[in-house]
Amino acid sequence: MMHPVDTLKTRLQSQAIMTGAKAQKNIFQMVRTVWASDGMRGFYRGISPGVTGSLATGATYFGVIESTKTWLEDANPNLSGHWSHFIAGAIGDTLGSFVYVPCEVMKQRMQVQGTQKSWASAAAKGSISQAHGTQMYGYYNGMFHAGCSIWRNHGLKGLYAGYWSTLARDVPFAGLMVTFYEALKELTEHGKTKYLPNSDLDVSNSFEGLVLGGLAGGFSAYLTTPLDVIKTRLQVQGSTSRYNGWLDAITKTWTSEGVHGLFKGSVPRIIWYIPASAFTFMAVEFLRDHFNDKVDTDARELGTLSIDARSKVEKTV
Repeated sequence: MMHPVDTLKTRLQSQAIMTGAKAQKNIFQMVRTVWASDGMRGFYRGISPGVTGSLATGATYFGVIESTKTWLEDANPNLSGHWSHFIAGAIGDTLGSFVYVPCEVMKQRMQVQGTQKSWASAAAKGSISQAHGTQMYGYYNGMFHAGCSIWRNHGLKGLYAGYWSTLARDVPFAGLMVTFYEALKELTEHGKTKYLPNSDLDVSNSFEGLVLGGLAGGFSAYLTTPLDVIKTRLQVQGSTSRYNGWLDAITKTWTSEGVHGLFKGSVPRIIWYIPASAFTFMAVEFLRDHFNDKVDTDARELGTLSIDARSKVEKTV
Protein backbone atom coordinates (compact mmCIF):
# COMPACT_ATOMS: atom_id res chain seq x y z
CA MET A 1 0.00 0.00 0.00
CA MET A 2 2.76 2.44 0.91
CA HIS A 3 5.26 1.45 -1.80
CA PRO A 4 4.73 4.62 -3.93
CA VAL A 5 5.74 6.75 -0.93
CA ASP A 6 8.83 4.59 -0.45
CA THR A 7 9.70 5.10 -4.13
CA LEU A 8 9.56 8.88 -3.64
CA LYS A 9 11.78 8.61 -0.55
CA THR A 10 14.35 6.49 -2.39
CA ARG A 11 14.47 8.86 -5.36
CA LEU A 12 14.79 11.92 -3.15
CA GLN A 13 17.64 10.39 -1.15
CA SER A 14 19.54 9.11 -4.19
CA GLN A 15 19.48 12.35 -6.22
CA ALA A 16 23.09 13.16 -5.25
CA ILE A 17 24.19 9.92 -6.96
CA MET A 18 21.82 9.91 -9.90
CA THR A 19 22.08 13.54 -11.01
CA GLY A 20 24.70 15.14 -8.75
CA ALA A 21 24.12 17.47 -5.80
CA LYS A 22 22.82 20.37 -7.92
CA ALA A 23 19.19 21.33 -8.48
CA GLN A 24 17.72 18.61 -6.29
CA LYS A 25 13.95 18.27 -6.32
CA ASN A 26 11.56 18.48 -3.38
CA ILE A 27 8.83 15.91 -2.77
CA PHE A 28 6.18 17.66 -4.90
CA GLN A 29 8.55 18.11 -7.83
CA MET A 30 9.55 14.46 -7.54
CA VAL A 31 5.90 13.35 -7.67
CA ARG A 32 5.43 15.31 -10.90
CA THR A 33 8.69 13.94 -12.35
CA VAL A 34 7.85 10.29 -11.68
CA TRP A 35 4.28 10.69 -12.95
CA ALA A 36 5.36 12.55 -16.12
CA SER A 37 8.11 10.09 -17.05
CA ASP A 38 6.72 6.75 -15.85
CA GLY A 39 3.09 7.14 -14.84
CA MET A 40 1.66 4.89 -12.13
CA ARG A 41 4.06 2.06 -13.04
CA GLY A 42 6.98 4.22 -11.95
CA PHE A 43 5.65 4.47 -8.40
CA TYR A 44 5.37 0.67 -8.13
CA ARG A 45 8.78 -0.26 -9.55
CA GLY A 46 10.52 -2.71 -7.19
CA ILE A 47 7.32 -3.89 -5.53
CA SER A 48 8.23 -7.63 -5.77
CA PRO A 49 11.53 -7.47 -3.83
CA GLY A 50 9.90 -4.93 -1.50
CA VAL A 51 7.12 -7.34 -0.51
CA THR A 52 9.53 -10.30 -0.27
CA GLY A 53 11.86 -8.37 2.06
CA SER A 54 8.97 -7.15 4.20
CA LEU A 55 7.61 -10.66 4.64
CA ALA A 56 11.01 -11.95 5.75
CA THR A 57 11.54 -9.06 8.15
CA GLY A 58 8.04 -9.20 9.60
CA ALA A 59 8.18 -12.96 10.16
CA THR A 60 11.52 -12.92 11.99
CA TYR A 61 10.86 -9.62 13.77
CA PHE A 62 7.58 -10.57 15.42
CA GLY A 63 8.40 -14.28 15.51
CA VAL A 64 11.52 -13.73 17.58
CA ILE A 65 10.68 -10.62 19.59
CA GLU A 66 8.25 -12.17 22.11
CA SER A 67 10.40 -15.19 22.96
CA THR A 68 13.58 -13.07 23.09
CA LYS A 69 11.95 -10.51 25.37
CA THR A 70 10.75 -13.25 27.75
CA TRP A 71 14.16 -14.95 27.74
CA LEU A 72 15.99 -11.67 28.45
CA GLU A 73 13.70 -10.79 31.35
CA ASP A 74 14.01 -14.30 32.83
CA ALA A 75 17.80 -14.42 32.42
CA ASN A 76 18.32 -10.84 33.64
CA PRO A 77 15.62 -9.88 36.16
CA ASN A 78 17.34 -6.53 36.78
CA LEU A 79 17.10 -5.57 33.10
CA SER A 80 14.50 -2.83 32.74
CA GLY A 81 11.48 -3.40 30.52
CA HIS A 82 12.43 -0.79 27.90
CA TRP A 83 15.93 -2.22 27.48
CA SER A 84 14.60 -5.75 26.99
CA HIS A 85 12.16 -4.41 24.37
CA PHE A 86 14.97 -2.56 22.59
CA ILE A 87 17.31 -5.56 22.53
CA ALA A 88 14.56 -7.99 21.45
CA GLY A 89 13.54 -5.71 18.57
CA ALA A 90 17.16 -5.31 17.47
CA ILE A 91 17.80 -9.08 17.49
CA GLY A 92 14.63 -9.80 15.51
CA ASP A 93 15.53 -7.25 12.85
CA THR A 94 19.13 -8.46 12.59
CA LEU A 95 17.98 -12.00 11.81
CA GLY A 96 15.67 -10.74 9.07
CA SER A 97 18.44 -8.70 7.47
CA PHE A 98 19.98 -11.75 5.75
CA VAL A 99 16.97 -11.88 3.39
CA TYR A 100 15.94 -8.24 3.64
CA VAL A 101 19.18 -6.56 2.52
CA PRO A 102 19.48 -8.24 -0.92
CA CYS A 103 15.78 -7.50 -1.50
CA GLU A 104 16.37 -3.89 -0.48
CA VAL A 105 19.29 -3.52 -2.91
CA MET A 106 17.18 -4.87 -5.79
CA LYS A 107 14.14 -2.82 -4.81
CA GLN A 108 15.95 0.50 -4.57
CA ARG A 109 17.83 0.10 -7.84
CA MET A 110 14.57 -0.75 -9.60
CA GLN A 111 12.88 2.25 -7.96
CA VAL A 112 15.46 4.78 -9.18
CA GLN A 113 15.37 3.31 -12.71
CA GLY A 114 11.67 3.76 -13.27
CA THR A 115 10.46 2.35 -16.59
CA GLN A 116 12.87 1.14 -19.25
CA LYS A 117 12.05 4.09 -21.50
CA SER A 118 12.83 6.75 -18.86
CA TRP A 119 16.05 4.97 -17.74
CA ALA A 120 17.32 4.76 -21.33
CA SER A 121 16.38 8.39 -21.92
CA ALA A 122 18.21 9.55 -18.76
CA ALA A 123 21.34 7.61 -19.75
CA ALA A 124 21.26 9.00 -23.29
CA LYS A 125 20.91 12.59 -22.07
CA GLY A 126 23.74 12.11 -19.57
CA SER A 127 21.37 12.85 -16.69
CA ILE A 128 22.84 10.02 -14.62
CA SER A 129 25.95 11.05 -12.70
CA GLN A 130 28.66 8.41 -13.13
CA ALA A 131 32.40 8.01 -13.40
CA HIS A 132 33.93 8.54 -16.84
CA GLY A 133 33.97 5.38 -18.93
CA THR A 134 31.77 3.34 -16.57
CA GLN A 135 28.17 2.23 -16.79
CA MET A 136 26.13 2.52 -13.59
CA TYR A 137 24.16 -0.69 -14.22
CA GLY A 138 21.82 -2.06 -16.86
CA TYR A 139 18.05 -1.95 -16.71
CA TYR A 140 16.40 -4.65 -14.60
CA ASN A 141 13.27 -6.28 -16.04
CA GLY A 142 12.23 -7.76 -12.72
CA MET A 143 13.34 -9.10 -9.35
CA PHE A 144 14.93 -12.29 -10.70
CA HIS A 145 16.77 -10.42 -13.47
CA ALA A 146 18.00 -7.84 -10.96
CA GLY A 147 19.32 -10.49 -8.58
CA CYS A 148 21.12 -12.42 -11.33
CA SER A 149 22.62 -9.25 -12.84
CA ILE A 150 23.94 -7.98 -9.50
CA TRP A 151 25.33 -11.43 -8.67
CA ARG A 152 27.01 -11.73 -12.07
CA ASN A 153 28.59 -8.26 -11.97
CA HIS A 154 29.39 -7.83 -8.27
CA GLY A 155 28.89 -11.20 -6.61
CA LEU A 156 27.66 -11.58 -3.02
CA LYS A 157 29.20 -8.23 -2.13
CA GLY A 158 26.86 -6.53 -4.60
CA LEU A 159 23.73 -8.17 -3.20
CA TYR A 160 24.78 -7.21 0.32
CA ALA A 161 25.89 -3.68 -0.57
CA GLY A 162 25.35 -1.40 2.38
CA TYR A 163 24.72 -4.34 4.72
CA TRP A 164 26.37 -2.74 7.75
CA SER A 165 24.72 0.60 7.04
CA THR A 166 21.38 -1.23 6.85
CA LEU A 167 21.98 -2.78 10.26
CA ALA A 168 23.16 0.60 11.56
CA ARG A 169 19.76 1.98 10.51
CA ASP A 170 17.45 -0.94 11.25
CA VAL A 171 18.78 -2.10 14.61
CA PRO A 172 18.24 1.32 16.25
CA PHE A 173 14.96 1.75 14.35
CA ALA A 174 13.59 -1.65 15.40
CA GLY A 175 14.71 -1.17 18.98
CA LEU A 176 13.31 2.36 19.16
CA MET A 177 9.97 1.38 17.60
CA VAL A 178 9.32 -1.43 20.10
CA THR A 179 10.53 0.76 22.98
CA PHE A 180 8.31 3.69 21.93
CA TYR A 181 5.35 1.34 21.42
CA GLU A 182 5.65 -0.32 24.81
CA ALA A 183 6.28 3.05 26.50
CA LEU A 184 3.19 4.56 24.84
CA LYS A 185 1.12 1.54 25.94
CA GLU A 186 2.29 2.02 29.53
CA LEU A 187 1.59 5.77 29.31
CA THR A 188 -1.90 5.11 27.96
CA GLU A 189 -2.64 2.60 30.72
CA HIS A 190 -1.36 5.05 33.34
CA GLY A 191 -3.54 7.82 31.89
CA LYS A 192 -6.66 5.63 31.94
CA THR A 193 -5.98 4.59 35.55
CA LYS A 194 -5.28 8.15 36.71
CA TYR A 195 -7.85 10.21 34.78
CA LEU A 196 -10.59 7.66 34.01
CA PRO A 197 -10.57 5.32 37.04
CA ASN A 198 -14.32 4.64 37.01
CA SER A 199 -14.88 4.81 33.28
CA ASP A 200 -16.46 1.94 31.32
CA LEU A 201 -14.46 2.96 28.25
CA ASP A 202 -13.02 -0.18 26.68
CA VAL A 203 -10.55 0.32 23.83
CA SER A 204 -9.68 -2.78 21.84
CA ASN A 205 -6.05 -3.84 21.61
CA SER A 206 -6.28 -3.68 17.81
CA PHE A 207 -7.29 0.01 17.87
CA GLU A 208 -4.62 0.74 20.46
CA GLY A 209 -2.07 -0.97 18.24
CA LEU A 210 -3.22 1.11 15.26
CA VAL A 211 -2.78 4.48 17.01
CA LEU A 212 0.25 3.79 19.19
CA GLY A 213 2.01 1.73 16.51
CA GLY A 214 1.67 4.62 14.07
CA LEU A 215 3.13 7.10 16.55
CA ALA A 216 5.99 4.76 17.47
CA GLY A 217 6.82 4.19 13.80
CA GLY A 218 6.76 7.91 13.00
CA PHE A 219 9.07 8.89 15.86
CA SER A 220 11.54 6.11 15.08
CA ALA A 221 11.51 6.82 11.34
CA TYR A 222 12.41 10.49 11.78
CA LEU A 223 15.22 9.85 14.27
CA THR A 224 16.88 7.28 11.99
CA THR A 225 16.50 9.21 8.69
CA PRO A 226 20.23 10.15 8.43
CA LEU A 227 21.13 6.45 8.68
CA ASP A 228 18.57 5.67 5.98
CA VAL A 229 20.04 8.30 3.63
CA ILE A 230 23.53 6.78 3.90
CA LYS A 231 22.20 3.24 3.40
CA THR A 232 20.22 4.22 0.31
CA ARG A 233 23.15 5.96 -1.35
CA LEU A 234 25.54 3.07 -0.73
CA GLN A 235 23.07 0.57 -2.18
CA VAL A 236 22.09 2.62 -5.22
CA GLN A 237 25.55 3.75 -6.37
CA GLY A 238 26.49 0.48 -8.14
CA SER A 239 29.72 0.75 -10.16
CA THR A 240 30.00 4.52 -9.77
CA SER A 241 31.56 4.14 -6.28
CA ARG A 242 30.88 7.73 -5.30
CA TYR A 243 31.21 6.73 -1.66
CA ASN A 244 33.90 4.46 -0.26
CA GLY A 245 32.09 3.05 2.75
CA TRP A 246 29.78 4.27 5.48
CA LEU A 247 32.00 6.91 7.11
CA ASP A 248 33.00 8.33 3.73
CA ALA A 249 29.32 8.63 2.76
CA ILE A 250 28.50 10.49 5.99
CA THR A 251 31.46 12.85 5.58
CA LYS A 252 30.75 13.68 1.93
CA THR A 253 27.02 14.12 2.50
CA TRP A 254 27.63 16.41 5.49
CA THR A 255 30.28 18.43 3.60
CA SER A 256 28.28 18.93 0.40
CA GLU A 257 24.71 19.08 1.69
CA GLY A 258 24.83 19.66 5.45
CA VAL A 259 22.10 18.61 7.88
CA HIS A 260 19.46 19.02 5.17
CA GLY A 261 21.17 16.33 3.09
CA LEU A 262 21.22 13.89 5.99
CA PHE A 263 17.47 14.36 6.54
CA LYS A 264 16.60 14.17 2.84
CA GLY A 265 13.40 12.18 2.37
CA SER A 266 12.37 12.41 6.03
CA VAL A 267 8.80 13.49 5.14
CA PRO A 268 7.97 10.53 2.86
CA ARG A 269 9.80 8.23 5.28
CA ILE A 270 7.51 9.36 8.12
CA ILE A 271 4.45 9.26 5.84
CA TRP A 272 5.43 5.68 4.92
CA TYR A 273 6.10 4.42 8.42
CA ILE A 274 3.14 5.88 10.32
CA PRO A 275 0.47 3.85 8.48
CA ALA A 276 2.82 0.89 7.87
CA SER A 277 3.61 0.59 11.58
CA ALA A 278 0.00 1.30 12.55
CA PHE A 279 -1.37 -1.50 10.35
CA THR A 280 1.40 -3.88 11.44
CA PHE A 281 0.86 -3.43 15.18
CA MET A 282 -2.92 -3.49 14.73
CA ALA A 283 -2.63 -6.85 12.91
CA VAL A 284 -0.23 -8.22 15.53
CA GLU A 285 -2.55 -7.25 18.41
CA PHE A 286 -5.59 -8.62 16.56
CA LEU A 287 -3.91 -11.95 15.78
CA ARG A 288 -2.42 -12.18 19.27
CA ASP A 289 -5.84 -11.70 20.90
CA HIS A 290 -7.67 -14.13 18.60
CA PHE A 291 -4.90 -16.72 18.58
CA ASN A 292 -4.66 -16.67 22.38
CA ASP A 293 -8.45 -16.93 22.65
CA LYS A 294 -8.43 -19.93 20.31
CA VAL A 295 -5.60 -21.58 22.25
CA ASP A 296 -7.47 -21.04 25.54
CA THR A 297 -10.68 -22.44 24.02
CA ASP A 298 -8.86 -25.47 22.60
CA ALA A 299 -7.14 -26.04 25.94
CA ARG A 300 -10.50 -25.96 27.79
CA GLU A 301 -12.07 -28.34 25.26
CA LEU A 302 -9.09 -30.68 25.54
CA GLY A 303 -9.34 -30.58 29.32
CA THR A 304 -13.06 -31.39 29.16
CA LEU A 305 -12.45 -34.30 26.78
CA SER A 306 -9.70 -35.64 29.05
CA ILE A 307 -12.00 -35.52 32.09
CA ASP A 308 -14.85 -37.20 30.16
CA ALA A 309 -12.53 -39.92 28.87
CA ARG A 310 -11.11 -40.54 32.34
CA SER A 311 -14.57 -40.82 33.89
CA LYS A 312 -15.67 -43.29 31.18
CA VAL A 313 -12.58 -45.41 31.76
CA GLU A 314 -13.21 -45.40 35.51
CA LYS A 315 -16.83 -46.46 35.00
CA THR A 316 -15.74 -49.25 32.67
CA VAL A 317 -13.18 -50.50 35.16
